[in-house]
Amino acid sequence: MEQFLNRFVESLTGDKGYSDNTIAAYLNDLNQFVEYLRSHPNAPVSDPSECSPQVLRDFLADLQTRGYASSTVARKVAAVKSFFHFLAAQGVVTSDPTAGLESPRIEKRAPRVLSPDEVERLLIAPQQSIGPKALRDRALLELLCASGMRVTELVTLEVDDLDLDKGLVMCRGKQGRRRAIPIQNPSTLTALREYLLRSRPGLARDSEQRALFLNHRGEKLTRQGLWLIIKSHAEAAGISAEVTPHTLRHSFAKHLLSQGAELRQLQELLGHANLSTTLIYGQMDKDSE
Repeated sequence: MEQFLNRFVESLTGDKGYSDNTIAAYLNDLNQFVEYLRSHPNAPVSDPSECSPQVLRDFLADLQTRGYASSTVARKVAAVKSFFHFLAAQGVVTSDPTAGLESPRIEKRAPRVLSPDEVERLLIAPQQSIGPKALRDRALLELLCASGMRVTELVTLEVDDLDLDKGLVMCRGKQGRRRAIPIQNPSTLTALREYLLRSRPGLARDSEQRALFLNHRGEKLTRQGLWLIIKSHAEAAGISAEVTPHTLRHSFAKHLLSQGAELRQLQELLGHANLSTTLIYGQMDKDSE
């Protein structure tokens, strides 16, 4: 079974270009599946061709018996389905035993968003301090709120990705997809210009460093560093609920829809591969009416 699993992982790395985190999640779920097959109560399963629909239903029932959340079970089932889709395409199995396997239904909850007042308070919070880091924090918060970028997208930005004269930022999305995000908010453009002129030169220790946002060591800001920056300024702004980069992404989407944007436009700005992912924001907009 391991040889087929290794071939599947190679396809995720090469053909699909999945990130290391996504591949690690697939491996974790599929290794659990393989371990279950080895200890199947009726008979151990060592070859994919021996996996019947009943064996897969037994695996699903075992996950549910262990008390996993529906979302976790659905993720593990999705990993197993992807694995067998690959095996069927490669001719390893003559038919896909997961074809009739149904994942548990997940109730999608609308993500929390910040109110316009909370966004304003968050953007003002860095101005309570002075110095290079305060200007950096204001610039990155302004950019997150004005673009809806993911946390990884923001920390991988480079200086050359900005075209402030045209009001554009080139963003590296999932699976290497790039998109241009318009930045029309004057305060965001001003904050970015001030950061580039008055802050970044003081943070940079290496003239060859091209990352846009730098930490106090002059290195590229990390995901964890960005989370801590947002958390500290949210607390300073008196926002009691947890605020994460994704909270700002959701807030950007909600506020854009409230201003009359269409879902297809929002899909393009957020970098969603499928419109179905964007539909939750349309539901949020209806729920607020």
